[in-house]
This record gives sequence, structure tokens and C-alpha cells, in this order.
Amino acid sequence: MAQSRPVTRFAPSPSGELHLGHAFSALSAWQAAGGDRRRFILRIEDLDPGRARPEFEKAIYEDLAWLGLSWETPVRRQSEHMDEYRTHLDVLEGLGLLYPCFCTRSEIKAEIKAAASAPHISEGPDGPHYPGTCRHLDPATRQARQDAGDAFALRLDMEKALKLATQRCGPLSWTDAIKGEVEARPELFGDVVLARKDVPTSYHLAVTVDDHVQGIALVVRGEDLFEATHVHRLLQALLRFDTPQYHHHRLIVDETGQRLAKRDQATALKTLRNKGATAQEILTRLGFAP
Repeated sequence: MAQSRPVTRFAPSPSGELHLGHAFSALSAWQAAGGDRRRFILRIEDLDPGRARPEFEKAIYEDLAWLGLSWETPVRRQSEHMDEYRTHLDVLEGLGLLYPCFCTRSEIKAEIKAAASAPHISEGPDGPHYPGTCRHLDPATRQARQDAGDAFALRLDMEKALKLATQRCGPLSWTDAIKGEVEARPELFGDVVLARKDVPTSYHLAVTVDDHVQGIALVVRGEDLFEATHVHRLLQALLRFDTPQYHHHRLIVDETGQRLAKRDQATALKTLRNKGATAQEILTRLGFAP
């Protein structure tokens, strides 16, 4: 009997039009799923209400269908599952792993600058670590500031979280299709933000929960998200989720060698289509021609 293909996913944000880089990622996941619509999951990551647009979501469906892809419905939209994220956030809070951070971005930058020569202010994939200003606030002060309505983010106490996860599971790792067995080092990120006062999730928490709920066995995404997997592996251990396998594929670049990005107004699939490009030409260009 032939081995069944894994459940994969493509999870774009409806904040702009899809470009060739998105097409490559979607086609990579589709191919890994064996072209089976039951195993290719489409998810809409619309956590940012200021950037998500219905017209962009509609365009995503049109672009993927034009490429010959199909998927199960209904499509999961992150904005419709805030209660679910809140439930898992409460689990982490119940473990004593979260703390409210009241620092503004400018305050964090100022403290990092003032302590730039201190050995404990280290660099991570997202830049200098949060210096822990609010980590040691006493409970009464924390509660008073929350009761006063101060804005805050909920940060993961990385040291406590990693200690608990290691006690439960031993050394953390994951399997990547290109790099093999990878040791998880979430401490590289410091005390990451997992939620904010009015939004009960962040990218890290939402995608970890989504992949679990949707039964994703193989996460296919660009190598620009490789480092984030360190954090996701830690959250899987803390929330007692299974760990999928990963395939962090190469990025599609333009003629200057820069990776394609919405913010740089990379040529959209819709634009290419309107200029007369065929789906077959796109598949061939990206290396997916039958």
C-alpha cells in the first residue's frame, strides 16, 4: 500500500496580493500533499485588522484556483478563533509562564541603549532581547496598572518556560526536510510577546494552535520563518501538542537578488495574469511543470 501524503497548509495574510514567492510556497505544500485537496489546507492569517482586506482574501482564492489548486472548506480565519487562542493562553498563564509588560517601544529602546554595553543585553533573530524591565514587578503593582487600564503585552518568561518544557520532554528539537534534526533554541528570542491587552494572541501562539487544531503534519513555509520554529517548538511542548515536520524552502528573489515581498510591491500574480501569463508558464517558471 502506498504511504499516504501528509496534511500540509498554505497560510497567507490578506494584506496584499500574492506574488511569485507565495505561489512557490503554495505549490510546494500542494505537491507535498500529493495534490490532494483533503490534505492541502488553506488558512487565512488575518490577525492584523488594520491591514487585512476582504478584497485581498478574495484575490487569494482566485490566484490559487488559477494555479490549479483546490482545498477543503470552510477556510479557517484566525480572526474567528480568538476564544480558542485565549483558552490556550490561559493554560500558559496558569503555568505561571506569562507576565504583563507595560513598556512602550520607545521605553524598551531607551533601556536597551542605556544598557548596550551590558553582557545580558543580547541579540536575537528579532534584534536585541527585551531587557526584562517588567519581569520582576511585584503582583500588586502589576494588578494596579492593569486595573488602571494601562496598555500591556503578555510576554513569555523564557527561562521558566524552557525549564518546564525540558523537564517534560527533555532537549527540544524538530525535523526539517533540508537541515535534518534541529536543536530548538527558543532562548534566542528572549521573552517573546504572546498576546496584548485587547488581542489574545500573537503570530507565534496563533500558528502553533492552528497547526495543532488542523492536524498539520508537515509545515511548508519559507526559510525566512525558520528561526520562528524555535519558539513554536517550545509552545508545542508547553501546550502538549504533537510536533509536525517542517520544510523551510528557499525564497524566490528578483533580478537584484532581493526576496519578493508585498511591502516592496513585488509583481502580483494578478498583474502577470492580466499581462497574458498563463498558469502553465508560472508553474514552469517556478519548477512545478508536470
